[in-house]
Amino acid sequence: MLNASTLLLVTTALSGVMLLVLSSLDADKVDGVSEWRRANVLAIVALLLFAGRGVLPDLLSIELANAIFLGTITLIYAGFRRHLGLGLPRLPLLLGSVGAFAGVLFFHYALPSQGLRVTSVSVYHSGVCFAIWATLPRSVDPRLRYPYSFTRNAAFALGLGHAWRGAFYLVDAFMPVTLLDAATWNLVFFAIGTLALPALTLGAVMMANARVLADTAWAAEHDHLTGAPTRRAFFDVAARELARAERSKGSLGLLLVDADHFKRINDTYGHGVGDQVLRNLVERTGAVIRKNDYFARLGGEEFGVLLPDTGREAAVAAAERLRMALDSRSHGTTSQAGVAYTVSIGMAMLEDGESFASLMARADQALYAAKAGGRNRVVCAEGGTEQQGEASGHA
Repeated sequence: MLNASTLLLVTTALSGVMLLVLSSLDADKVDGVSEWRRANVLAIVALLLFAGRGVLPDLLSIELANAIFLGTITLIYAGFRRHLGLGLPRLPLLLGSVGAFAGVLFFHYALPSQGLRVTSVSVYHSGVCFAIWATLPRSVDPRLRYPYSFTRNAAFALGLGHAWRGAFYLVDAFMPVTLLDAATWNLVFFAIGTLALPALTLGAVMMANARVLADTAWAAEHDHLTGAPTRRAFFDVAARELARAERSKGSLGLLLVDADHFKRINDTYGHGVGDQVLRNLVERTGAVIRKNDYFARLGGEEFGVLLPDTGREAAVAAAERLRMALDSRSHGTTSQAGVAYTVSIGMAMLEDGESFASLMARADQALYAAKAGGRNRVVCAEGGTEQQGEASGHA
């Protein structure tokens, strides 16, 4: 038969399981895990103290147990805030927790009432649950949407549950009741109080795991040096854009961008400066291309830009605009490393029935022609022939 003691044991076991799961995330260095883990350690201690009611001194099973349990929900909230990169509102938490504990003391010694002690603690727990609900963002990466939604809804439901629990005991503040009363209504409210932490921890674990998977996927698809998408990601997007262009009979342009004399930069200034040049190139390119264009690092100092739904003239204009934006010498600026650089760009437009490999090969030939023609220029490939676009300056 279900009773309060059984609920305490079940909740203690759940907290232990959550503690083991959270410990497995330590190696992933997920923000917030440390706070969530400590919260479950404290929860186990508090629940065991609650279970000792009538055996242990009241100072341990009431005052200390409630003080620790107030700390668990505070740490859970702190973990969510840290996970999201937010600061902790220390003053409201301090005032709320101190006020709740003061209520426990007052309604134990000055005006004895088990109900009002429960109300004091429930008000604080309800407020923190609603704070968690309000803190978690509604709009997140699709890969994080379910864990965030689950945790937000759980926090809101638990906030309502604690508010209901507090209101119920407030109305019948001096009704004779004990913590481990076997009455159904007491078990329901007891479950709300004790199962809140495992439920929120489950949401936290789901969020942390989703974040690890999302970060792993991002790392697999992005260059660690510049943050630009990788060659593999570029070809995945290219395959989708090629299929879309074929279905809709739309146009697709491809730019291959290569930093001029990059080996000379590395040899003269060192690879650290060369790395900064590449990061600067990625940053400037991102500021120039459209939102629906796709830019990636293909290897070394070579980058690719896909131009979906772009005609030839617009693609030429985009390539020339990009070349000028990356020509730091023409407008008297340099990269963060203090080194001026230019780029050469080869451009090709997708032809009917053409494969992406063929499109790449033509763009690569155009890039080679841009290099051979003096660098710092755009060369457009068309049907196997190259046409040189306007260029300002030579490298």
